[in-house]
Amino acid sequence: MQFDKKACARDYVWQRLQDDCLAAYPFPPHGRIPNFKGAKLAAEKLFDAPLLANARQIKANPDSPQRFVRAEALRRGIKVYVPTPRLAGGFMLLDPATIRCDQAWHAAARANWPRFAMDVPLAQLPQFDAIVTGCVAVTISGKRAGKGAGYSDLEFAILRELGHAPAPVATTVHDIQIVEDFPLAKHDQPLSLIATPSRLISITETLAAPSGVDWAELPPDALVTMPILQDLQRQR
Repeated sequence: MQFDKKACARDYVWQRLQDDCLAAYPFPPHGRIPNFKGAKLAAEKLFDAPLLANARQIKANPDSPQRFVRAEALRRGIKVYVPTPRLAGGFMLLDPATIRCDQAWHAAARANWPRFAMDVPLAQLPQFDAIVTGCVAVTISGKRAGKGAGYSDLEFAILRELGHAPAPVATTVHDIQIVEDFPLAKHDQPLSLIATPSRLISITETLAAPSGVDWAELPPDALVTMPILQDLQRQR
């Protein structure tokens, strides 16, 4: 199914997940990166991909369906860098050097990050081997639609502003979250890999990656609500 607006693709996916009883806690799936039945299996498939085979440090989103990704990464000895919700506090590190394997699932929960995660200044963010992002809808050509707030794309742009090379971006979604098409925005980060409970989709011809933050498009209060952007401006 094709959509002429990202919002229409989101609404379609959210409603399908609910109507087909494929959504998982928290409910309802609407208005968020939706958790879904089979998220654990999708995460396991993600780590079967060559893209993640030798990863040592990744950035992962803080949403519920990717908790399985964060936990599995920690079990494999991969450092997991996570943004604070709404980028209010910058980035944090979940370090497997300080988190036991039997603590991985617990540590991967956002509510427990005050105990397990440590703050990381912008200047100390490494070049990531991969980025894992949450999505509401995706296409097999590598387009993604998040929940509409733009934080994940902004995080990608911040890394580019810091001089990082564009890291390959992966996601885990339910199969019904794959739609035929929707418009691409210039600030969208392109997907290189999609993992679902049933398959892996590698995107060989990735779409163009944004080169930095589009400062003109930020909300008027962005520098206040996201102090990390003030830090970024000082480093420019």
